[in-house]
Amino acid sequence: MNIFIIRHGSDMPGYRGGWSEFPLCDTGIAEAGTAAEFFSQNPKINIDCIYSSDLTRARQTAEILAEKIHAPVVCLKAFREVNNGKLSGMENETAERLYPGLYWKALGWAEHYPAGESPAEFYVRIKTAWQAFSNDVQLKGQDVILVTHGGVMQVIYSILTGKKYTNAKSPIVIAGCDIIQIEYQTKAGNAP
Repeated sequence: MNIFIIRHGSDMPGYRGGWSEFPLCDTGIAEAGTAAEFFSQNPKINIDCIYSSDLTRARQTAEILAEKIHAPVVCLKAFREVNNGKLSGMENETAERLYPGLYWKALGWAEHYPAGESPAEFYVRIKTAWQAFSNDVQLKGQDVILVTHGGVMQVIYSILTGKKYTNAKSPIVIAGCDIIQIEYQTKAGNAP
């Protein structure tokens, strides 16, 4: 069985993301369409369900995938991007004026975004959500897609590779609709 983790397509440039509710831009819609084609044209992949962050850009990506591969979409709030609090959806110029130098990579491990999460809280949230999600999917023996966010994928990548997670440095570069495939082997006698 496989879990395909996909970053949502590109959204509004020039604004802070986090828990913003911006839709996909034209580029993001095209990226999601390309990802949908990949899955619909690969006969070896049979997706049972598409799980998605409930933020608009991820949900919209999941819906574009669902139209092509005919799988249901289930939204999971736990896989939202980092809660950047007051900066959510703020124009970059305004954020720089009101909160100069306040960026994810500059936050201390226990330092919070104003009215948002700290890197430590974000890591624990995603680690907990990932462990429950991957265990559940493995028990069901399903091939699934998880549409989420770049920051979430950084945490999951660190967990899977055993590398220590830090918000100060991204272990991998993830673009719009990039896909990480995780393959699990079913144990003999336990195959669905």
